[in-house]
Amino acid sequence: MNPAERISELTEKLNYYNHRYYMDSVSEISDQEFDMLLKELENLENQYPYLKLPESPSHRVGGTITKNFASVEHRYPMLSLANTYNEQELLDFDERVRKGLNGESYEYICELKFDGISLSMTFENGVFVRGVTRGDGVKGDDITNNVKTIKTLPLKVKIPPSITTGIFEIRGEGFLPYSSFEKMNAEAEAAGEESYANARNAASGSFKLQDSAEVARRGLDAYVYQFLSDEEVFATHEESLIALKNLGFNVSQTWQKCHTIQDVIEYIKEWDEKRFSLPLATDGIVIKLNSIAQRAELGYTAKSPRWAIAYKYKAESKPAILKAVTYQVGRTGAITPVAELDNEKRNGKGIHLSGTTVKRASLHNANEIERLGLRIGDTVFVEKGGEIIPKVTAVDLSKRDMFNTQEIVYPNTCPECGAPLTRKDGEANHYCTNEKGCPPQIRGRIEHFIHRKAMNIDSLGEGKIELLYEKGLVKNITDLYDLTYEKLFGLEKITEDETTGKVRKVGFKEKTVQNILDGIEKSKQAPFKQVLFGIGIRYVGATVAEKLAGFFKNIDNIKAADYETLRTAPEIGDKIAQSIIEFFQVEENLELIEKLRNAGLQMAAQDEVKVIEGDQLVGKTFLYTGTFINFEREALEQKIEANGGKVVSGVSGKLDYLIVGDKPGSSKIEKAKKLNVKMISEEEFMAMLG
Repeated sequence: MNPAERISELTEKLNYYNHRYYMDSVSEISDQEFDMLLKELENLENQYPYLKLPESPSHRVGGTITKNFASVEHRYPMLSLANTYNEQELLDFDERVRKGLNGESYEYICELKFDGISLSMTFENGVFVRGVTRGDGVKGDDITNNVKTIKTLPLKVKIPPSITTGIFEIRGEGFLPYSSFEKMNAEAEAAGEESYANARNAASGSFKLQDSAEVARRGLDAYVYQFLSDEEVFATHEESLIALKNLGFNVSQTWQKCHTIQDVIEYIKEWDEKRFSLPLATDGIVIKLNSIAQRAELGYTAKSPRWAIAYKYKAESKPAILKAVTYQVGRTGAITPVAELDNEKRNGKGIHLSGTTVKRASLHNANEIERLGLRIGDTVFVEKGGEIIPKVTAVDLSKRDMFNTQEIVYPNTCPECGAPLTRKDGEANHYCTNEKGCPPQIRGRIEHFIHRKAMNIDSLGEGKIELLYEKGLVKNITDLYDLTYEKLFGLEKITEDETTGKVRKVGFKEKTVQNILDGIEKSKQAPFKQVLFGIGIRYVGATVAEKLAGFFKNIDNIKAADYETLRTAPEIGDKIAQSIIEFFQVEENLELIEKLRNAGLQMAAQDEVKVIEGDQLVGKTFLYTGTFINFEREALEQKIEANGGKVVSGVSGKLDYLIVGDKPGSSKIEKAKKLNVKMISEEEFMAMLG
């Protein structure tokens, strides 16, 4: 069989196995067999790149780097829907539909409104050719390589005779399943980074990453809900959903045809609780006319269709008993208070909220406990931020019994090592002062160092680090580079999960040991900005580390810089500059740097080519707050700098523009108002770019 025939055969087989696994939950071959076939295909495609097919399953693993996403005009505008929050507004909508159709009979299709990012996916002759974000509804960003990583999206479909058009478009909602979202946030927290507030923001940011391999790693998915073409292929929306499902698209089977508005209201009530059993975030119900002809008859307003509306659910809030407050220690020594919750029966089973059992919720810091006015034994209200992160929102004072509640006394010593706690002026967090001897801090710094945005030693993990620490093999990050096969092979530990009771074995067998040693060796090639981030200087996150590396070029220049020099670097404020100076004043930290240098880690930055797109923003300073449809934080900063602008670290009289997204920080908004700083929307910022 020649290479072209084998590539075609492997592509067809692997796409079939993918479909059976992800759509039908059936494994026709083992993972090992699948990986072997995929590896064979990738090797052939590397040898004969001109034979690689557009629908090749190798697109699923990503690997393409996109420096700039091209702007694409939508063939059909992506309009937003009008929102409603109560039954009366639904009845009013139904009355408008009835009058608009002059008494004709009509029916609705109800679909769950999944909380993700709207996607437009174009197919030509059955082959997927383009994936575009919603953008401003008229134009969006071409993220084709990232959309190709969605494993449930067929990259080629067999067109039935009923679809005669050569080009058609599929609309859908890209999302991040809860399981993937929780994993992302766990990784972010381990790295000392800000976690995502909800799965929607995480999905939006993930789809706009420049490295499609990282997108593939995050496990994004999509549900499709609309078929569009220049020809009228289907008479009803119901017909199109059935056809899309038969073509192999991932259509959520939660939709329902409703003959009256009362049926719609019943559907809404049915899913108010049931939606929490789904593996992804939802925030409402979309109600659409079923008949395509009747949709055309009603038409559109300037912003939305007259034949559809979205009903939004309110966030679920439930009462719980605050039975205790416990305290966790992070890698920087920060103490985080945690609310231990129970139901009003006090049976130790927690509360059922948004589809899961909740027994704990972060209280963030002492200020938050004081703000809420909490007492042990209080009845509190608990919500889930983005339907995933539990948070205490208020106290039910009507149920407070002063004789059966007690004041929360914040500890003055570390709950892990007993060292005194300290709190700097102007900071909300308390810190353990035993930086070098507190076990959670030591393990946390090592876990931070191996994080993918630092040294990226992915063969190690929290359980293995804990075992290495207990055995005395790794007491700080430099000890990783002294590990050998003989030290690691045969190590083993059995642990039991406190919540589930499941027994888990952590062990170092031959392949595991080799992967760890290979990962450690490979980490020596990580760029300087990642080494600087991995060292774990307080307040120096991944973005700040990148700015420092670009400005000072090497570790010795940073070490030698005084306060004034540090403040001249981009993004470096008072707090960060002082923290850097304090870090390099500690002799043990200087020794740590030298040990890492001797181990072969990169302590100087390589020259990087900066992308220049234009000069529209030259001389202007920007800051942003909230989340955005078209950008994640890093991408927004890159866009500003690529067009000549400067990103500053805080609101001041020298700030030209504050870009305000969804759910902005109130402190930045208030300060911008006081200083008369101009606030602009994401759309206005994009208009500045032309």
